[in-house]
Amino acid sequence: MRRNLVLILILTLVLAAVGLPRLIPRDVLFGNPEKFSPRLSPDGTQMTYIAPYEGVLNVWLKTVGAEDDRPLTRDAGRGISSHYWAKNGEYVLYLQDDDGDENYHVYRVSVATGEVTDLTPFEGARCQISQITYDRPDEVVLSTNRRNPEVFDYYTLNVVTGEITLLQENPGDVLYYDLDWNLRPRAYSQPTPEGGEDFYVRRTADSDWERIFTWEYGDTDSFSIYFTPDNRGLYLADSRDSNTLRLVELDLATGATKVLAEDPDYDIHHGHGDSSFLFDPVTHELQAVAFYRDKLEWEPLTEDVRGDIEFLNGAFDDADYYFSDRSRDDRTWLVTVYDDDRSSAAYVYHRDGRSLEKMFDIRPEINDYTLAPMIPIAYTARDGQVIHGYLTLPPGVLPRDLPLVLDVHGGPWARDMWGYQGEVQWLANRGYAVLQVNYRGSSGFGKAFLHLGDKEWGGKMQDDLTDAVEWAVGSRLADPERVAVYGWSYGGYAALAGATFTPDLYACAVSGIGPANLVTFIETVPPYWRVGQENFFRRVGNPETERGFLESRSPINFVDRIKIPMFLIYGAHDPRVKLSEGEQISAALEAAGISFEYVVYPDEGHGLARPENRLDAYRRVERFLADNLGGRFEE
Repeated sequence: MRRNLVLILILTLVLAAVGLPRLIPRDVLFGNPEKFSPRLSPDGTQMTYIAPYEGVLNVWLKTVGAEDDRPLTRDAGRGISSHYWAKNGEYVLYLQDDDGDENYHVYRVSVATGEVTDLTPFEGARCQISQITYDRPDEVVLSTNRRNPEVFDYYTLNVVTGEITLLQENPGDVLYYDLDWNLRPRAYSQPTPEGGEDFYVRRTADSDWERIFTWEYGDTDSFSIYFTPDNRGLYLADSRDSNTLRLVELDLATGATKVLAEDPDYDIHHGHGDSSFLFDPVTHELQAVAFYRDKLEWEPLTEDVRGDIEFLNGAFDDADYYFSDRSRDDRTWLVTVYDDDRSSAAYVYHRDGRSLEKMFDIRPEINDYTLAPMIPIAYTARDGQVIHGYLTLPPGVLPRDLPLVLDVHGGPWARDMWGYQGEVQWLANRGYAVLQVNYRGSSGFGKAFLHLGDKEWGGKMQDDLTDAVEWAVGSRLADPERVAVYGWSYGGYAALAGATFTPDLYACAVSGIGPANLVTFIETVPPYWRVGQENFFRRVGNPETERGFLESRSPINFVDRIKIPMFLIYGAHDPRVKLSEGEQISAALEAAGISFEYVVYPDEGHGLARPENRLDAYRRVERFLADNLGGRFEE
């Protein structure tokens, strides 16, 4: 049974006399995970995962069922965070950029020898793996902007020979291409002047391009997923004629659509990439889809996986789980499980006999400490809109008049989700109540809710955060004199906006990589954001035609209102929120005589990938919060 707010509050009251549990060391929370990101070899006999080697994240290899783990790569720099098996089973592929600039290269490492080769040694270009299939085991589909930094062309990359062959050149105005299972470009999306997207297809592999429909502006969170097994149709996440993203099958010959799965209140989930959709690895049949309500829920689409999902639902009870990989014969699956008050874990699921074999905890040390449950909550904003979120209370203390950290998610077109989060547990362990809010503009709750956030940066989106704090204060959970606003990316902007637009609400603010000036932020986004920029302008604002409006929503112009201490963090190589945003706001704070701390990490981008930087930043922030809210600090 799922936890609910009443039961958790009762348990909290019972344990309140115990006092806060022992401090969780920061390196347990924010150091490199012990192991994560498991992947399975095509034959199911070997697996890889990411783990530290000499302090740096690398790819490790082991035999399934044996204890012969060994490092496959030995990177000594920024580390590796994502990887894939080539379908021929001879190589593992991984992506890596330079100090956070997001210009990823595709590297190949030989499973037999450990030899590493940069397959895309293109200076200043971003490369992405778009498709991997057993139909072409020696090849992957590569998209890269090496020819034109504003758009991505599509190529086949032979992982054995390194040969790159052009599949489709982007004429300059295509958002993305879809390739069928024979790796032929068969569909693409092109932005319209009104902020929508025209969708073009080739009804057969040899026919001309035809515009088959248009996603109007309100429907542009819709997207194509993959082709059907026979290449005659496409699976879509489609909100046409619906408020929510539905799973739809499109017949390319007729243009007819068939709804396969839908929820009236929640979109089909796409927060974990392909792992939110369960495809047969060889036939390409779509077998299950996930919805994220308060928590993740799987809906089987075919009978051959229904029993598997029912078994996994029972085995993992309250926890969320995703499918990380499957063997070619489909008898072995890798499943990653997420709970809120223990480490996430990786399992091997053997379909024959339906048995589970635990491989590892991602952060096993965290299980030695008392963690706090995450409680789904909802409140009503000032205009009557219902807002969903999560509340995490510090264990061992009475949930009354607590110091509160409002933890604002980035995106903003994303959402907070249930499950273990290092930042949340860190803050709760230090004695803070943690409130996470899926403010209007967050994704997952249907297009009407998403577009309530249009041009509401610093407006109604910020009001939802203010109303969340007032809900917590009015419920006597939070002490109104000890509230902090905290976040990264858009959450960093919201922290700056909270300090300027509601200067009496917060005791302090922590802004990580937050835009301070919306005009300069939009003017300096990466060049490959240009295609589709009209959609972005409609959601945020156009600096050419709405400069005054954007200035009115830019915290940089209201620094004189700030009454509280500020903490700012930026990465020198960030391609999305340039370091100039940090330079502007820090200079303005200094000129206004406002107390602030400002940290720039010279080898980071849009986030902190290096563990030494994470530990340094969280140490500084922890001291800052302790000084201003009175929570605990690890000396």
